[in-house]
Amino acid sequence: MIYQTVYLSREEAMTDIFFYIEGFYNRQRRHPALGYVSPQAYEASYQQQVLAV
Repeated sequence: MIYQTVYLSREEAMTDIFFYIEGFYNRQRRHPALGYVSPQAYEASYQQQVLAV
């Protein structure tokens, strides 16, 4: 939990934030706003399109 948590060090806070984002965002799940592909697959496809231009 991050909200109203007091951290003793910046490293401790960054670790907690990282695990929160990775658990909440989940780069593997399919997302309806991205045409039901995972954020990771969408980003890879986008990068290929950018490089092709």
